[in-house]
Amino acid sequence: MKSTKLIRLQKFIADCGVTSRRKAEDLISDGHVKINGIKVTELGTKVDPHEDTVAVKGTVIDLLTVDHLYLLMNKPKGYMCTVDDPQGRRTVMDLCKGISARVYPVGRLDYNSEGLLLLTNDGDLGQKVLHPKYEVEKVYEVKIFGRVNESIVQKLRNGINTSEGFLKPSSVRVIKILKNKTWLEFRLAEGKNREIRRICEAQNIMIDTLRRIAIGNISIDGIKPGQFMIVPKHQILKSLGMNKDGSARLTNVKYISHKKSVRLDNRRIKSELFEYADNPSFLNHYQNLGDTGPTKGKVKMPFKKRR
Repeated sequence: MKSTKLIRLQKFIADCGVTSRRKAEDLISDGHVKINGIKVTELGTKVDPHEDTVAVKGTVIDLLTVDHLYLLMNKPKGYMCTVDDPQGRRTVMDLCKGISARVYPVGRLDYNSEGLLLLTNDGDLGQKVLHPKYEVEKVYEVKIFGRVNESIVQKLRNGINTSEGFLKPSSVRVIKILKNKTWLEFRLAEGKNREIRRICEAQNIMIDTLRRIAIGNISIDGIKPGQFMIVPKHQILKSLGMNKDGSARLTNVKYISHKKSVRLDNRRIKSELFEYADNPSFLNHYQNLGDTGPTKGKVKMPFKKRR
């Protein structure tokens, strides 16, 4: 008797570790997937893992033989967060030395961003990390040029309207003040594409370093840049605030930083030693710090000492 436990085709492909669920949908739509030898392009199609034979680009995939793998990587700057790059740039896959299983990054860190990245061939878990309903919080430490006061920080907290919707961090706080730069901590509930960079750019604030330090309660602590560690699934689920079956718990798990907030005021103080982060001069010296290549040259301080 045929099993009635059917799952969506794109989920099946992702669970087999071929690619993410979103890219699996593209493979289906483009006609690269066959079920029992018949090409399928309908995204609503379901399969029985015990009965149906699924092939992607001519290769048969089998959920029952997949060993899931979970890597936590400290991504350095200068690597694309993708499996393949059409322009031939280095990708995070170049750092997965000794890993024979096909894994892929969950979520993205752009070329000039660094920090914690989860790679896996477990498409179901990857989807849960990214889906807003699971409320998996991502924590970033961001170094910006210039100083801030409470008014500037509040503008960052308020978020911005974009053509793709409203972008608003869960929280923003100051964790360290340097001579001419400031470290901020951003927490995001969803983490949309380039969300922090777009929020800062809207306020004329220039980012020097953007580093993700936590996903849920999974921390980057103990992982050197360019290296990774293999962790068991139960540890990943626990740190994401999920039960062993992958369902969400009633209480969210959060990363607790040991860094204290720096107290600010709302005044604009004229100083010979620094300028505020929203000074347009910083952006005028923004030299190719986008997502497609490394920084060319150094960014000079835009202000002169007052007399």
